[in-house]
Parts: sequence; structure tokens; C-alpha cells
Amino acid sequence: MAIADVTVTTGMPLASRRRKVLRRMLRNPLAITGLVVLGIAVVLAVFAPWIAPHEPTETHLDLAFAPPGTPGHLLGTDDLGRDVLSRIMFGLRASLHVGLLAVATSLVVGIPLGLMAGYFRAIDSLISRFTDLVLAFPFLILAVGLAAIRGASLGNAAIAIGIAQIPGVIRIVRSETLRLKSLDFVSAAIVEGAGDPWVLGRHILPNAASVIIVQATVAIPAAILGEAVLSFLGLGIQPPAPSLGTMLSDAQQFAARAPWAAVMPGLAIMLLTLAFNIVGDSLRDALDPKASRR
Repeated sequence: MAIADVTVTTGMPLASRRRKVLRRMLRNPLAITGLVVLGIAVVLAVFAPWIAPHEPTETHLDLAFAPPGTPGHLLGTDDLGRDVLSRIMFGLRASLHVGLLAVATSLVVGIPLGLMAGYFRAIDSLISRFTDLVLAFPFLILAVGLAAIRGASLGNAAIAIGIAQIPGVIRIVRSETLRLKSLDFVSAAIVEGAGDPWVLGRHILPNAASVIIVQATVAIPAAILGEAVLSFLGLGIQPPAPSLGTMLSDAQQFAARAPWAAVMPGLAIMLLTLAFNIVGDSLRDALDPKASRR
């Protein structure tokens, strides 16, 4: 639930609202834990070229299947003697890149369509039918199909996942637009002669921003999982470039001999997506108007 018309009815400055939301989140231990995990993941991903102990494609056949704790290889090595920790760092970099790019793609397309569907009744049915058509296909099947058509690469995987997420964004924004359009401050703006672009851009979109932010936060882990699945199937990032999905794919045939080669990237995916979900849930609770009265 969003704080919809709080910005209009309370007159509270934007900086004050942001401080209140931040204070509510910092009082939530789960939110702090999620933010810490995300902070560590972002630092590892951004500075991977400088802090990774080895190059992700560097092979040492004499050290193949070295167990965790081996000197110089904290999390062990894979079948080619590549350092698992270094590959996870660069894999996090790829996962975050795809997640952010995919969600940005879905927001750029989905927000305008959702606003138009909720505000203009004449085109609502057309956009809603398009949304229903796309939603008829399961998310991963649609992403796999689009990635297969466009070719296997990081950019194409991000675009495919982003397109698959557009219907969800349209529905969220349309629903919030319909709710906001019925409120008094929008009616007052229309009575005073405000045009449709002004009402949408000045009144509806800013008040729907909290819902959109929460939607983006919970969509990123879905995009990360989608990238892992596409890479696992060979439709994402191509070897030898590191990806958490390709690491799982490469390690599955050696799971009995070197389980760490599969467990470590799997744990990285789990922790990253769990942290995003926790932060998204905490942000939604902090933006809930009922929370301000507790």
C-alpha cells in the first residue's frame, strides 16, 4: 500500500517524508539486515575487478576441484581450477546489471501505458487486453522465448526479462491511477482547468511513485532469478564470462565431486534475492500510511 495522497493532503515537505520513511526502516532489524547484504553485494560487484583475488577466467588445471579453504582460494575452485570466489564476485556484477536494466526497461514502457490505461477510459480496454495477452504466457517461458529469438547475451537477456515484466508494471500503475483519479485533489485540479498531461505528471505520477518504487524493488530479484535461469539454459551470458547461472550449469555434472562449485553460487543467488525481497517488504511497510499513525 502506498502513501498515495499524503503529499497533497498533509503538505509535508519531501525531505521530511523521506526522513520518516528512513527512520521506520532503520527501526526494522530485517530491513537493516537486507540493506547490509545488498550493500556488501553492491560493493563486491562494483569493485570486483580490483578486489577479486583472481581473474574470473584464469585457469589452473593443477588446482582443479580444490576444496574451500585452499590457500589463495577461499571458496575453492571449479573443474578448470578457476577461483569460485572471484567468479561469484563477477557473477554478482552481471546479475545486478541485468536486474537493474530489466526493471528499468519494464518501468520505462510500463509506467506510461499504466498511466494512460488508468486515466483514459477510451484506451483502457486496448492496453488491458494487451496486458492480459502477455500475462497468458508464464514469465520465464516468455523470457526464454524472447532471449532465444534475439540471441544469447547479457543485454538481450535483460531486455527479454524486462519485456516479460512490463504487464505487471502496467497493472500496478493502472490500479494506482484509477484510485488517485477518484480523489478530491485530482478533481479540483481538473475543475481549475489543468490539462491531462499536467494532472498525470504533476499530481498522479508523483503520488504513485511510492508504489512504483516498491514494485521495482520486488521486481529486481525476479529479474535476477530470470537471468540465472537463462544463463543456466545457455540463453544468457555466454562462457567464459562469469555468471551465477552458468556457474550452476557448469557445476551440475560435478556436483557429487565438488559440491561447493554449485552450492556457493546458489547461496549467492538466494541471499541476493532474499535481501531484495526483505528490503522491498520493509519499504512497503514504511510507506504504508497506517504506519504513520502507529
